[in-house]
Amino acid sequence: MHGAGNDYIYINALEHCPADAEGLAREISNRHFGIGSDGLVLILPSERADFRMRMFNADGSEAEMCGNASRCVGKFVYQSGLTDRTELSLETGAGIRHLSLDVKDGVVKSVKVDMGEPELVPGRIPVNSTSEEAMVSESATVGGINYQITAVSMGNPHAVIFNNPLSDALVLGHGPELEVAPLFPNRTNVEFVQVISRDHIKMRVWERGSGETLACGTGACAAVVASVLNGLTDRKVNVSVPGGELLVEWDEKDNHVYLSGPAEVIACGVYYRQNLSAGNEESENQ
Repeated sequence: MHGAGNDYIYINALEHCPADAEGLAREISNRHFGIGSDGLVLILPSERADFRMRMFNADGSEAEMCGNASRCVGKFVYQSGLTDRTELSLETGAGIRHLSLDVKDGVVKSVKVDMGEPELVPGRIPVNSTSEEAMVSESATVGGINYQITAVSMGNPHAVIFNNPLSDALVLGHGPELEVAPLFPNRTNVEFVQVISRDHIKMRVWERGSGETLACGTGACAAVVASVLNGLTDRKVNVSVPGGELLVEWDEKDNHVYLSGPAEVIACGVYYRQNLSAGNEESENQ
């Protein structure tokens, strides 16, 4: 499935969880030798919510949260007949998230996710900053280059940088080094943002553990929060990403960030996994 081009492979793991999820993520996400994706998502039972989501980047590392994946999980469970509810709770590594499904004629057209409150305290993002309350357009040098960085956590760390234009040289050249900079103890996602108007921004993202992706839900949320903090946009913003459009609203009343956008099914099937140690094939339902 994909949300605005951010594609993951989703496995119904309610009754059977595949072994070695980290290794499976690396194997199945390979675009030449696997199915090809930005990562792997397991849909699991939960004692705290309707469903639980674990998501792994293409390099096998586990991430706390993914906005686009959350929306796709909502569509998956509804259209697979695992629930008939359009208001769902989802347990993630970043806490419980609430999903609202827009259903027409039995088809989920879009999903809205309550992404919770953004975290701005540097130590909790985490980012090494001299600021105690928030890191907003703070000057930082990485690899001999000075950046103005706004740091936000949406359950996972983000470094937002405003720039025009959003070139390959910028995203592909600077993203990898920023991701692993000592400034970010747990590595970071990097959003490069161009402000179009008070209600419209363009964004490209270098995702932690996956490289450049066509969209990032938590990244879009972080970009809008950063845009508001820097006085560049209003609180309801259309975010254009290479894979499509997302709508983000940072509600002033409850301080929650809401992410809306499409969720699309690409293909369904069975993936046969070669178990080299046992000398036979292990089938993983997908």
